[in-house]
Amino acid sequence: MNPLRALHEQGQSPWLDYIRRSLFTSGELQRLIDEDGLMGVTSNPAIFEKAITGSQDYTAALAALETEHLDAMALYERLAIEDIQQAADLLKPVYEQTQGRDGYVSLEVSPYLAKDTDGTVAEARRLWQAVQRPNLMIKVPATPEGIPAIQTLIGEGINVNVTLLFSQEAYRQVAEAYLAGLEALAAAGGDLRRVASVASFFVSRIDSLVDARLEAKLKAGEGDRALLESLRGRVAIANAKLAYQAYKKLFAGERWERLAAAGARTQRLLWASTGTKNPQYSDVLYVEELIGPDTVNTIPPATWEAFRDHGRVRPTLESDLDAAHDTLETLARVGISLTEVTDTLLVEAVRLFAEPFDKLLNSLDKKCKAVNWTRLNAQELHLSAEHRRLVEAELDDWKINGKVRRLWMRDASLWTRSDESQWLGWLGLVEDQMANLPTLMAAAADIRQHFRHVVVLGMGGSSLCPEVLRMTFGILPEAPVLHVLDSTDPAQIAELEARLDLEQTAFIVASKSGSTLEPNIFKQYFFERMKQVVGTERVGQHFIAITDPGSKLEGIARADGFRYIFAGVPSVGGRYSALSNFGLVPAAMMGIPVGEFLDLADDMVNACSYCVPIAENPGVVLGCALGILAKAGRDKLTFITSPKLWDLGAWLEQLIAESTGKQGKAIIPVEGEFPSDISVYGDDRIFAYLRLDDDDNDATDAAVAAFKDAGYPVIVNRLATEMTLGQEFFRWEIATAVAGAVLGINPFDQPDVEASKVATRELTAAYERTGAFPDETPLFEADGLRLFTDPANAAALGAHDSLAGYLRAHLGRIQPGDYFALLAYLEMNALNKAHLQAIRHAVREEKRVATCLGFGPRFLHSTGQAYKGGPNTGVFLQLTCDDAYDLPVPGQSYTFGIVKAAQARGDFQVLAERQRRVLRVHLGRDVAADLVKLREAIAQALAH
Repeated sequence: MNPLRALHEQGQSPWLDYIRRSLFTSGELQRLIDEDGLMGVTSNPAIFEKAITGSQDYTAALAALETEHLDAMALYERLAIEDIQQAADLLKPVYEQTQGRDGYVSLEVSPYLAKDTDGTVAEARRLWQAVQRPNLMIKVPATPEGIPAIQTLIGEGINVNVTLLFSQEAYRQVAEAYLAGLEALAAAGGDLRRVASVASFFVSRIDSLVDARLEAKLKAGEGDRALLESLRGRVAIANAKLAYQAYKKLFAGERWERLAAAGARTQRLLWASTGTKNPQYSDVLYVEELIGPDTVNTIPPATWEAFRDHGRVRPTLESDLDAAHDTLETLARVGISLTEVTDTLLVEAVRLFAEPFDKLLNSLDKKCKAVNWTRLNAQELHLSAEHRRLVEAELDDWKINGKVRRLWMRDASLWTRSDESQWLGWLGLVEDQMANLPTLMAAAADIRQHFRHVVVLGMGGSSLCPEVLRMTFGILPEAPVLHVLDSTDPAQIAELEARLDLEQTAFIVASKSGSTLEPNIFKQYFFERMKQVVGTERVGQHFIAITDPGSKLEGIARADGFRYIFAGVPSVGGRYSALSNFGLVPAAMMGIPVGEFLDLADDMVNACSYCVPIAENPGVVLGCALGILAKAGRDKLTFITSPKLWDLGAWLEQLIAESTGKQGKAIIPVEGEFPSDISVYGDDRIFAYLRLDDDDNDATDAAVAAFKDAGYPVIVNRLATEMTLGQEFFRWEIATAVAGAVLGINPFDQPDVEASKVATRELTAAYERTGAFPDETPLFEADGLRLFTDPANAAALGAHDSLAGYLRAHLGRIQPGDYFALLAYLEMNALNKAHLQAIRHAVREEKRVATCLGFGPRFLHSTGQAYKGGPNTGVFLQLTCDDAYDLPVPGQSYTFGIVKAAQARGDFQVLAERQRRVLRVHLGRDVAADLVKLREAIAQALAH
């Protein structure tokens, strides 16, 4: 006997989880009914999306509807309702023969309504009326908001297919809603015989997520390997079997008997997601193991064909119930929460059904994605009439020449026709990362369970996004504290180590190339320190790598037995990697719900696509404004942020400076300046205000209002919550790429960063050979402070008899339109920063120029590119010091202090070679005391 027909004898109804127009027009659905005993059909947004966009079935229908000018939603509903009606008509005989038990076809409410009870009810009523078939079931998700809608709809006599059920507890709530709905219908005098419902209990997705978490534990060497292996591919079936036992109890007893006497039918369990996703498992696993009376299995086409060919029919649903209980108990024992798994799957399933629905609507709307503008961070541009004219003219150029589409199509001719097309992988990161969430979240759960501290060891793009997330979100409940190390200063490394319990710490070595000096020596240092604490066999389990495939670091990580290795994307540069693993792995491990974070970021991705009218495209509008205003002389982009977003400027600073600072051009980012009186700002300024709605914004609002009133160009980005930070990452990445095109440069390379690295390597190599750096003679020395510079700068400064005299001469070289930058190779601590902030602001107040402050060596991977490759408008004061103590770099003859000193000298050397106005002040061991002296000397220099 045909195995599909044989299911009837076991009391199970086979339904088909598939729909498309040719299924009816070809006679295939009728054949399946006649030959295979098909008893019903289910659909969902993903099925309709594939049917409509992946076939020619609807070409004629779409052409016929063009004259009606329907919007995408109306067009979809017209096509879907026609399909549902045809399927319902073909299934009507089954419906009648089974007296309304089978013969149904399901149509789902919009996935956008998954969290909207009233909206779900309204749409279900509308669809019920539009289809006008008694054998229709309206699919409603079993979200907390969907469950009361189910009760309401059943109470109105509307058939419901409850979808997205993963947990037994949720199923009990759904069954209770069905029973309450029946009682309401009976109380209103309704006919209980005419209402039906199924509860779609999802199966294979549970195994997919649980298996991923089991694999993570196996890789980490946790627990009993045999026990973990024994759970693979078993949890979903065990969960379903116990749900069926709950069904038998729920539809028994006095309450149910009263309803049954009035003609009510049980709400059968329908096994959904029964296609096998793991190729190592039987392709009919989730059909064969769930056969039992009063159930439905909705089967995808490939599984349908496979079961017809080689399916075995036997009563399995109530076999080995003790084993099912044992499986779930074992799962809990190995540290995996089924509740957390099913909660995660519900959230993900809502997203996974919304995504194809978005795709479907976009395909019907000229292939464009719908933008959820209500969730998008707002943007305002406050420009003078002339500046607005310039920006609008640039936007017109982009529109006329199709530049936004060209950007998304990765057309290098938009920039310099070099290698730009190879560096645009970040455009698709959000979608790719959402697809990889189960693996990431399983690893994050593992880390959160075993460690109290997580330290990112990286530089530039590998460290700045995690730092912003840590400073913005703080320390989250039940999650490790995230730390970031991006300095070779020995005191800073020691201070960090003192805050850690190494045995409770995991280190993330983050390096795209895998060959960056700083993260490699950080790893060497902490790997050896960890080895001393936990031993050689366990040390690797405290380390995680994020690096591009095939890098040197990947090889080291495998050899050293790292706990996890996460891949970078070769086509994504470091400063564009915030939404890649470099940003999201630390985010997940510090407890940020990255699924929601990405979902919100995706709104900005959609809004920045070529489908959106250019005047409404937030990233393109911002980029055109930045680029065209920089060309008009407004090239000092000054960031002002809400207090909670104070560190966001550091990430933006790198993105802007390293992307635009080359070929004598640059947008110079000014981060960390405190607002002051309007009189201290030149006409080279443009202000960007990153405003978090839920923050204390009185002071910043007042400052920004003053800039607007004074006629300065002001951009305001309003963040609804911290969770929308990902939107800003993407907005500013798009804007930077666009600004690069406007400026005529390649925004994805960093040609001048390498120059400092080469100089540093040469100096370090010289030290290893001789044990010392080349001699240098101070230009001036007094009170423990020494001045150094190159011959050209020395000649320009002239001879002076005091520190203040030399500083006066150096600061006297600042001209209108220039900027002043402090390059501090010092420990980045609060006291040092306070002194340096005081110095920069004193210079700003007196010289009326933009000022920058960077701690070395981290700024080398950030603003260093613009300082060397941008216009020669910077006046630089480099600060170095004698380290009070030092730390060795394991396996090397040099120390961290030596590396920092080599980096400072290399940086200075390249600045001098580029004919920059630069002076170095070398402090003694008591840095705080010497900074006081420097402040006093600066004050004297500015006073004359």
